[in-house]
Amino acid sequence: MPSRLHVEDVTVVFGGNRALDGAGLRAERGAITGLIGPNGAGKSTLFDVICGLRGPTRGRVMIEGRDVTRLGPARRARHGLARTFQRLELFGRLSVRDNLLVAAELGPDRRRAARVAAEIIDRLGLGHLADTSADALPTGTGRLVEVGRALAARPSLILLDEPAAGQDPTETERFGTLLRSLADDGTAVLLVEHDMGLVMTVCDEVFVLDLGRIIASGPPAVIRDDPVVLAAYLGDA
Repeated sequence: MPSRLHVEDVTVVFGGNRALDGAGLRAERGAITGLIGPNGAGKSTLFDVICGLRGPTRGRVMIEGRDVTRLGPARRARHGLARTFQRLELFGRLSVRDNLLVAAELGPDRRRAARVAAEIIDRLGLGHLADTSADALPTGTGRLVEVGRALAARPSLILLDEPAAGQDPTETERFGTLLRSLADDGTAVLLVEHDMGLVMTVCDEVFVLDLGRIIASGPPAVIRDDPVVLAAYLGDA
């Protein structure tokens, strides 16, 4: 059975700068895959390539064994891909419920959008905030709503770009439990995150990106002790 996501030998060149240089990774169904690296390593660029916002100079993106490299974001979404962004983007004047309802009305279950939104609110524990406007939410809670909006598309593959930013330790622990539950449901989760405690706790496999190249991959226990990773990202100390 093919991987839910297979990124193969992806290179992206901006002028004379190689933002990505032969990068590749896999994300499996029912697993949480981490993608870490220092600022400027190319993580968001790789996400853009995966979801179709940027075409690679070389390489390809496969979803369920199907080459989607030439497909746009909308068609990739129909293949089960959803994504959040590093910069929080919510409909600030709309309530939490309506933010989710808008997304659900565009998803595959649009005929039961209200029920989908209600299910997500319940799953994320946002019932007490359902009628609160998004621009009144703290950043950590807003990130959770953004994840909920992605879930309204019923994805089989979800890309999360620093979703724990702005969360306190208790929120982050709950968020880790949510990620595990998504994986347990069969979703492939690809996580970019700077909170190493979260990454090392919830991920099944971690890929390390530095200067556009994957320099290491493996389970968290291996990555944590990899001298190349320590020098490039986590710090020699």
